[in-house]
Parts: sequence; C-alpha cells; structure tokens
Amino acid sequence: MKFEKQQYLCLEEAKTRCPASRNGEREDFYDSNDGSKKFRLMGFHDAECKSSSFDEIEGDVECSDSDNDDNDILVVNSVNRNHGQNEGVRKIEIEEEEFRHPLVREICRLIELRSTWNPKLEGEMRRLLRSLKPRQVCAVLQSQDDERVALKFFYWADRQWRYRHNPIVYYAMLEVLSKTKLCQGARRVLRLMARRGIVCQPEAFAYAMVAYSRAGKLRNAMQVLTVMQKAGIEPNLLICNTTIHILIMANKLEKALRFLERMKLVGITPDVLTYNCLIKGYCDVHQIDGAMELIAEMPLKGCSPDKVSYYTVLGFLSKYKRIKEIKDLLEKMMKDNKLFPDQVTYNTLIHMLSKHGHADEAIEFLREAEERGFQVDKVGHSAIVDSFCKQGKIEQAKAIVNEMFTKGCSPDVVTYTAVVNGLCKVGQVEEAKKMLQQMYKHGYKPNTVSYTALLNGLCRNGKSLEAREMMNMSEEDWWTPNAITYSVVMHGLRREGKLAEACDVVREMLRKGFFPTPVEINLLINSLCWEGKTVDAKIFMEECLKWGCAVNAVNFTTVIHGFCRKDNIDAALSLLDDMYLNNKHPDAVTYTTIINALAKKGRIEEATKFTLLMLKKGLDPTPVTYRTVIHWYCQIGKVENLLKLLDKMLSRKKCRTAYNQVIEKLCSFGDLEAADKLLGKVLRTASRIDANTCHVLMESYLSKGIPLSSYRVAVRMFNRNLIPDLELCEKVSKKLTLEGKSEEADNLMLRFVERGNTLHHGQHISQSS
Repeated sequence: MKFEKQQYLCLEEAKTRCPASRNGEREDFYDSNDGSKKFRLMGFHDAECKSSSFDEIEGDVECSDSDNDDNDILVVNSVNRNHGQNEGVRKIEIEEEEFRHPLVREICRLIELRSTWNPKLEGEMRRLLRSLKPRQVCAVLQSQDDERVALKFFYWADRQWRYRHNPIVYYAMLEVLSKTKLCQGARRVLRLMARRGIVCQPEAFAYAMVAYSRAGKLRNAMQVLTVMQKAGIEPNLLICNTTIHILIMANKLEKALRFLERMKLVGITPDVLTYNCLIKGYCDVHQIDGAMELIAEMPLKGCSPDKVSYYTVLGFLSKYKRIKEIKDLLEKMMKDNKLFPDQVTYNTLIHMLSKHGHADEAIEFLREAEERGFQVDKVGHSAIVDSFCKQGKIEQAKAIVNEMFTKGCSPDVVTYTAVVNGLCKVGQVEEAKKMLQQMYKHGYKPNTVSYTALLNGLCRNGKSLEAREMMNMSEEDWWTPNAITYSVVMHGLRREGKLAEACDVVREMLRKGFFPTPVEINLLINSLCWEGKTVDAKIFMEECLKWGCAVNAVNFTTVIHGFCRKDNIDAALSLLDDMYLNNKHPDAVTYTTIINALAKKGRIEEATKFTLLMLKKGLDPTPVTYRTVIHWYCQIGKVENLLKLLDKMLSRKKCRTAYNQVIEKLCSFGDLEAADKLLGKVLRTASRIDANTCHVLMESYLSKGIPLSSYRVAVRMFNRNLIPDLELCEKVSKKLTLEGKSEEADNLMLRFVERGNTLHHGQHISQSS
C-alpha cells in the first residue's frame, strides 16, 4: 500500500507543480524536432532503446485493429501536431454525485452479474451505455474493485456500435491501470488512443510507465520515453519526475542522478518532488550523508526543502534508533528552513519509532510534544503501547494506558487489544481475559480482533480446546469469528495432535463461507499422514475439494506420499489418476514420490515407465529425482539401463553431478568395476567435485586391498591436471610398497614433487626412481 501511495502521489503532485498543467495553460509539446532533440540530450535515443512502439516493448497481446506498430507512431505524430483539439485533458476529477448516479449504479450492478449474462442483459447494458456522460463512464471504471473487470468493460464499450469513448475516459482508464501491474492493458489503451485520434499527452505516457514499473519491467518503462520521442512529444517536468521515481523504486539511484543532470541540460528545472524522490533513494541505499547533502543544496538551487524532505530522513533515522541525529535534524529544519515541528511532525516520529520497536525513544518525543503544547491523540499512545507489548514490556504498556486516563485520552479497542495480545505473548492468558472484562467496564466492546488475539494466546499455551469452546460461545458474546480466528484455533488443535477436532473446525469454517488456504490444508493433511491416518487425510482433502477450496497438486502429493510411506502403492496410483480427473496436474515431486515407492518395492520397470512419462509431459527432473533413480538402479546393478535413462533425463534438465552420484553410489554398493568404467565421464570437466568422486573410488579400492587400481585413478587425475589428496596418496604409496610395487609408489610421490608439493615428514623417494 505504501508503494502504491508513493507512486500515485508522485504522479499527482508532479501534475500540480508542472507549469504546463496549471490554469489550463499548455506548453507546446508537439514540435517533433525539438522533442527528439531534448530526448537525445537526455540520453534516450534510438541507440539506447531500440523499441519504437508498444508492440516491440512487450508481448503478444493482439488488438482489435490490424494497423502495424509504425502506423501507431505515425498516428500519434499526426494527431499531436494538430493539438488544438481535445485540449485540457489532464487529471480526471470525478465528483461524488457521479458515483451515486442511478445510471452508474445500474451499470455497476449489471457488471457484477457478468457471469450470468444473456443477450437481454447485454442489450440493457448497451442502452444504458449510450445514456452515460463521459464522467459517468469514468465513475463506472473507478468503481470496480477489480481493475481487470474495469479494463474488460472499457474494451467492451469501445466495440459497441454508435458509441465512442470521450478522451477523458482513456485518461481515466490509464489512471486506473497505473495503480496495477496491468502494463499490457496500459499499452493497448495508448495504442487505441492513437488510432482513435486522441491526443497523447505526457500524462498518458506517465501512467503507462508507472504500470510497467509496478510489473517489475524497468527497461520497458524506460522505453516508453522512446515512444514519446517517436511521437514528437517534448518531455516535461511530470514525465521526468515519474522517471526518477521509477528509477528510485527500482534501486537505481545512480541512474536517477544521471537523469537529473540530463534534465538540467535540456532546461527542465527540478522541483521539490524531484529532490524528495532522490532523498528517498539515498535513504533506501543507506547513504544518509548523501540525503543530507542534497537537502543542504536544495536552497542553493532555488528549491527549498519541505517537511516531506525531512520526514523521509527522519523515517530512516527512526528505524535505526539514531535519536541524537533526529534531534539535530529537527533543529536544522527549524533554523535553516523555518519549518517548525508541529503536531504532524511529532505524530510521525512517534509512529515511526514505535513501528520499529523503539518505544522508549518514542516516549521521549511524546513528552517533548506535550511540553511544546501539542496533544498526542490516542492513536499515538496506542502505537507506543503496541510497541511495548511486542517487546514483552507489559508493565510499561499498562503504565501508558493508565496515563491515558489521567490525560483524558481514554484508550480504545485498539489499545486494549494490543495489551491483550502482549499479555498472551508472554503467557499471561488469565490476565488477558481480565483485560477483556476491563474493556466492558470502560464502555468498549471487544471485537473480533480482540477475541482472536486471546484465542491465539490460549492456543499458544496449550489450551486449544478452551479456545475452541470460547469460539463456540461467540454468538452469546456478540462477536463473529473470521477466517483468521478459525485458522488460529485449527492450527492450535493441530499442534496439540487433536487432528479430528482440527478437521471439524475447518468444516465449520467452510460452512460459514471461509476458505482455508492450500498451505493450511497441507499442514493438516501432512499431520494426518504422519499419524498414519492417510485415508482420513484423503477424505478430508476430498471434502475441501467439494466445498470449492483451492486444493492444489501439493496437497495431492502429500497424501500420495502418505500412502507410499505405508507401502500402499495401489492407493497412491489411484490418487494420481484422481488428480487428472480433478484437473490437478502432477508435478516433478509427485512423480518422484511414485518412482521412489515403486523402485523400493522392486517394481523397477514401472518406475522407469513413470520416469519417462514425467519427461514426456515436459516436467524437469529435480535433484531428488536424480538421486532416487541413481540409488535404485545402482542397488540392483542395472548400470546400462541407468545410463540410457540418465541420457534422456539430462537432455531435459542438466545435472552437473549425475555421473558423480552414479560412481559414488556404485562404490557404496561395492561395484567398483562399473564405477571405474564411468570415471572418464567425470574427468571431462576436472572440477573439485570430480576430485572428491575420484577420492571415493580410490578409498574404495584401498578398502578392498587393490592399491594398484587406486594408483591408476590417481594417475588419471594427474593427467587431467587434478591434484589428488596427498594423505590419501601416501596411504596408496605405502600399500604399493608393501606389495612390492616400489616403482609405482615412487612414481606417485614424484608426481607431487614435480608440481611443487611438499611431502610429509618421513616420506621419501627411493634411488630407483
């Protein structure tokens, strides 16, 4: 939410500060030569950004029109040169009465019924659409909870006969999309504007840039500037501030600073919003000195810092408990810029310090605010109480609550709930119950959050059945459990091993219209399987599926694993078939579980069949899949079959250590001959991992009393520029000497000397060498 608010404020404040957007006055943005020149000076030219249209920027989204992308840019150019039409399209302010208009409310109602649409309803929608004024259409778009629904309505209306969107509707749609990650939709709206002959002002491109930024596509967001250049639109302060903000949000402070210099080159003077973005960028990368220097430089550049400039730095200092620097900055704010701390300043500091767990320091500023004649409200006090409770300092929290009464600032439900939560965290559940009773005495009724905090405390202290009983009495106590309440009790019962009761809570939860997440379902299913109640887990999962819960492949895999652990392979395979029937596609983990269970029972042919089926379905084998297949094939000695299967698996997903695992596994099973034959595949890369594998083979030969074979492995390592372990080779040399193979023993030690290695004390090379 904070990110969305910052981006929105950046865009909106830039509009109010930009000279081109005040009082209906407009700069001439449409001189294509001047616009291109400014972009080139700012560094955004064809050499840097090759894309010249939104199709090239991203994606395969098809539009209803068949014009190519070059034509899109040409249309924008031609329209922008004739910029006398559609003037004044800027920020769309919709009055509250427009949202309450009967036509708007009826359209919104019909949109909610879109899943049951028929020709009659659609005809009614068309009739109403033609009666809507442009601002009412904007109200419909902004009234939708789901921005994707708003975009679909926008597209649908655009296709209707005898209806065309007013220019302000396009800008309203772009504004809606700028608050989402729907960058493809923003791109398409821009293209439609070009084709409909609507003026594309910098605001439109700024909205698209913000949408790309939210989607994490920084490069695409910056390429929007190239589209503006191709359209001959001159950059202004709005688009520059948006660009700097996007770079800062992407942690590209250096690029943002370079962009600032380019702004100055083309004559665009940065304003306080520009500098505030950069100050935030410095704070984000912990360069507080840079932020302070920028604040000091702002007056010299004709732009005095405002309180936001200082609040940004204060927020950073609050996070790291740098109280002295906070006080110094407040003094500087008053002395240098005549910005005196007010109620908002102290509230901000108190909330920042409390949020980061510095309640003691927050109290200092609370006292200072009161000394200066400011009265901190119950919200500020509650923030300190909550901070103390999270630190387990319950007595200090209670003291603040009592202090609130003496000041005539009575604590509210939020304050009491924070204390209840703190008491539960330190195990004082009985005290938390008494605190709920005090709420009633002081005229406050505990809400769902209050009771949920208490139930969570009971569950954390091994009293889940009491929590369950209290939840059952909720109607008598005039409160209603929500999804979080049910989840808290369910997890408490699960942790205590009361799985049947936990399943009952989930069933009640479903009857009340709340749905557990797949993770919560999986935790309960997994607990049932570990208790050996795999059949109950399967029944519970099927019930959740019937209720419409978001059961996924992981939940099915957990039950399949439970059946496999009990050696009930047939039940596991039957459940695998059920996955397909329920349109839940097995993943690599599901197949690996089945493969392991089949191979463990000696059904290696079926395991191979499922491995090939997994590859055929386009699933990549995981490291666990490789380990499973290698283990069982090596155990039964089918090395040739294993190598054929590995080739197919490796063609799908590379595994750097596959052959290393085969050699080491063969050594553990004593098949050294087969392991030695595969050594060449490992020595192709000659890495540290390969050296470890060679050492395993050498030790296996030594343990079987075959030092000569161990010696040969070491020689092969030297030939591949791999240095064997010296201590291991010394053991090999001693064994060779004892067997009368002094020449090989001395040759092995000589290899170390040739490479500059120092032999251990007592080692020597005989004269024969």
